[in-house]
Amino acid sequence: MPTYAIVLIIVAVVLLAAVVVLYFLGKKTQKKKEEQDAQIAAASQTISMLIIDKKKMRMKDAGLPTNILAQTPKLLRNSKMPIVKVKVGPKVMTMIADAAIYDQIPIKKEVKATVSGLYITGVRGLRGPIETPQKKKSFFSKLQEKAGMK
Repeated sequence: MPTYAIVLIIVAVVLLAAVVVLYFLGKKTQKKKEEQDAQIAAASQTISMLIIDKKKMRMKDAGLPTNILAQTPKLLRNSKMPIVKVKVGPKVMTMIADAAIYDQIPIKKEVKATVSGLYITGVRGLRGPIETPQKKKSFFSKLQEKAGMK
């Protein structure tokens, strides 16, 4: 048997092993995520709040409580997260928004939010539907519109 065939077989076996390992790790993390979502849903409550500002910023720069920073893994402290500054009653708080609803959150509007601790999981308009601002179009998409491709 030629040596390149042996090398190809070894590479194929290694790739197959990697795929199997990733499959089982994916299943395990999916179970953890489902358990966490169930815990968040059980502890959630609806609060009316005024959204002051929202940004994607690092956790350590966001002004979150120190016990929250101590509980998070070190890798996540430097990653950018969707941070929302809100006013709940007379108190101004910094909260973390779910990445899926971050774009739906209006600025300087009063909303009813589903909150679990410091984590915003859902947003509804207090007086009617939420008006979300349109995203800016990229330079390339503007050119395509001008050219009549879209």
